[in-house]
Amino acid sequence: MTTTRSAAESGTPTPWHALPPEEVLSRLGTGPGGLSSTEAGERLAGHGPNTMPDAAPVSALRRVARLLADPMILVLAVAAVVSAGVSREWETPVVILLVVVLNTILNYVQETRAEAGLAALRDMSVPRSRVVRDGVEIEVDSSDLVPGDIVVVESGDRVPADGRVLAGSRVQVAESSLTGESVPVDKSPQAVEDVDAPLGDRSSMVFMNTEVTRGRARLVVTGTGEHTEMGAIADLLSGAAPGQTPLQKRIGALARVLTAIALVVVGLVLVIGLVRGQTWEDMLLSAVSLAVATIPEGLTAVVAFTLAMGASRLAREGAIIKNLAAVETLGSTSHIATDKTGTLTLNEMTVTRIVAGGGSYSVTGTGYGGSGAVLSSDPDVVPDLRRAAVAMSLCNDAIIDDGRLVGDPTEGALLVAATKCGIDVEGLRAARPRVAQVPFDSAYKFMATVNRAPGGDLVLHVKGATGAVLPRATHVWDGATAVELDDERRGALRADTEGLAASGLRTLLVAARPFGDGDGPPDEDSLLGEVRDLTVLAVLGIVDPPRPRAAESIRIAHQAGISVHMITGDHLVTASAIARDLGIGGEAVSGVELDRIDAEELSARAARLGVLARVTPEHKIRMVRALQADGDVVAMTGDGVNDAPALRQADIGIAMGITGTDVSKGAADMVLTDDNFSTIVSAVRQGRGIYDNIVKFVKFQLTTAWAFVIVFLASGLLGLATVPFTALQVLLVNIVMDGPPAMALGVEPVEKDAMRRPPRPAGEQILTLTRLVRILWLGVVMAVGTLLVLASAEAVFPDRAGEPLFATTLAYATFVFFQVFNLMNVRSDHGSVFSRDMAHNAPIWVALGAVPLLLIAVVQVPFLQGVFDTTSLRADEWLLATAVASSILWLEELRKAGARWRTRRAGVSGRMDVV
Repeated sequence: MTTTRSAAESGTPTPWHALPPEEVLSRLGTGPGGLSSTEAGERLAGHGPNTMPDAAPVSALRRVARLLADPMILVLAVAAVVSAGVSREWETPVVILLVVVLNTILNYVQETRAEAGLAALRDMSVPRSRVVRDGVEIEVDSSDLVPGDIVVVESGDRVPADGRVLAGSRVQVAESSLTGESVPVDKSPQAVEDVDAPLGDRSSMVFMNTEVTRGRARLVVTGTGEHTEMGAIADLLSGAAPGQTPLQKRIGALARVLTAIALVVVGLVLVIGLVRGQTWEDMLLSAVSLAVATIPEGLTAVVAFTLAMGASRLAREGAIIKNLAAVETLGSTSHIATDKTGTLTLNEMTVTRIVAGGGSYSVTGTGYGGSGAVLSSDPDVVPDLRRAAVAMSLCNDAIIDDGRLVGDPTEGALLVAATKCGIDVEGLRAARPRVAQVPFDSAYKFMATVNRAPGGDLVLHVKGATGAVLPRATHVWDGATAVELDDERRGALRADTEGLAASGLRTLLVAARPFGDGDGPPDEDSLLGEVRDLTVLAVLGIVDPPRPRAAESIRIAHQAGISVHMITGDHLVTASAIARDLGIGGEAVSGVELDRIDAEELSARAARLGVLARVTPEHKIRMVRALQADGDVVAMTGDGVNDAPALRQADIGIAMGITGTDVSKGAADMVLTDDNFSTIVSAVRQGRGIYDNIVKFVKFQLTTAWAFVIVFLASGLLGLATVPFTALQVLLVNIVMDGPPAMALGVEPVEKDAMRRPPRPAGEQILTLTRLVRILWLGVVMAVGTLLVLASAEAVFPDRAGEPLFATTLAYATFVFFQVFNLMNVRSDHGSVFSRDMAHNAPIWVALGAVPLLLIAVVQVPFLQGVFDTTSLRADEWLLATAVASSILWLEELRKAGARWRTRRAGVSGRMDVV
């Protein structure tokens, strides 16, 4: 890790945490008085500022070039070149250019908006630090810190750089953002004997962007900027680059298929026309029109619009999307690998159980606001926990100010519990001032205070681990008096403690005893020996509670066929208990066990692993890769620096916006502004709906393209028309007349059963066999109807015989009306057009009105007639076109009714089988 590397740079392979303070100072060329201002300036020039290097900004030109490299954009460019070079028409390439510009603008604006939102979330840096230079304590910008600086931190401060602790007592640091450990860890100047101690066990080191929750420490900076543990994790990100998203792969595959089809069909038309003796000029015009008809020019624009609309909806629900394609990726997610602390839990320690006075009580409410109550299992029993609550309040250094904790989270939990027991903490502390204390120390695992009662008597209060406090106790409070702590009662206390621990709770004992009315307060050394003859007042069970709705969100995810895996740096017992409460099943393993599993075995077992505890960033990446091995789509959530490499490796990384670090946000594809796990489930639902809408549009437009192919081929073979529709007429259909319907499909509401379906197979193409058959069938219906009108127009309306544009205009109107009716068809594979659910999308009805009006204008307005080669139609002719085109609606209604009948019949048969 970085500490080892920094040590190596100083001339020794021994890491900083294993060296005594004096040798650390010597090797860094500094002393207790710190560096001189001159030396600090020279080191700053050599080491660089104490900041994480920002990614090089991407120029607007490069960003636009990347957007233009999209496969469908390239297809459109080819179409424009062919149209301009062969047909010599300016209208076609201009329209295509407008589509390209619109698509690029949509993507560019959305990416810029996402980056602006992320910039507003970044608030992790420490602006100023207290540093000793020239023997004087001063404040400097944290970016100016250098190795060798002596820095002073205290409770509430965020550590500005990696450093070796030189001095400090009862110092604790919350390292959950780095290690995943939910409980603050003790720090001391004593060197750690284990040279290879893992990050979470380096008690003599503090790390950049972790938070001091208790005490005051003096440290020497050993690493700054990218030469910190955060920098080491950032190095992992460079090797964890994900590939294309599923949508990008599918759209790319579709673009290649459509291009191949276009080339084949154009070749066929050319061959057929030449065999029939048609001129090269006529055949080239026909080929160009057909090529334009085969390629759905609006596809990329509509996909971008649909994704942008989905991203906007997600932003309103609390999620910022950095990459538009990531919206759809959520919809195909089959595994969510989630961090625990701060993601599934609140990262706010809370007392949930109190065993005292012969009773067991549950404590409701979470957070530091004080809401909640202490409840007894017997409604007739009113708990009297005042003695325990007094000890919790006085043997405590934390402060809660308007719901905000300053100090140790566990001590904050005790203050909140005392408040729920009816204690006015501030008033109590004022009435019973502290006169002496034994600060918490990992060596003896308890804290003790002596407070003066209003009558002048002194009382000793103690809180600490069961193994440390119980041996010093002689009595236990039974609710009315202190009774002797015999073997039976001592065993009962141990059983209570073990029971709470087995359910995943951390346990603490609070105790007290009269200390007399001595003339003066004892010193710390003599007081340590006086922590004896205690009366145990209560056993406390403490937990970092799950987030509201987290369990319900996990249940919905399971219902949707999505496996949820908890991956955390916390202890296995605690993580397993939280997982059980949340409904996360499967095997539970620790990081040590994971190290003994090779890659092949892990890939085979990954899907069955519900909890991975006490893991490192490398373990998280291994798990994500193992889940991806079978082609599954993996989403990874997290908020800490230790989560960032896995966020980058996952198919979609989801970072927490409030508690998340800069590194995790930078590695993620999506940032949750509300840090709410349930927002992920909402995002998955939206992702599925977005994909459904894209499929609907693809079916809608490819049906049109296929119908065009048949019309062109058949009209040439049958001699009905050399060029049934001009290239500009085709473009008008594909872009302008498809535009409003496509946009309307892009905002279709998410279907009710979206979260009751299993995830799509990772390799599923947009054009499945079932969809392709339906597209071909509907295309045939459209083409046959159009060709019948084209062939019989003059026979049905003999007074129009001989008019050069009449038959093609009537056929064109019929074709467009086919689109209008098919728009209603594609909204649902099974639901009837006439059902109530079909009335919820207002833009659809706007589109259904806009397309016919536009068609009427193209056919009836003289100026547009000249542009699009059309002629006016009478009312009876319009009626014929509408009636023929409606056939596609009635045929689909019959098919859907049959499908619904078969489904109901299968459901009844299934129930009968069960019976």
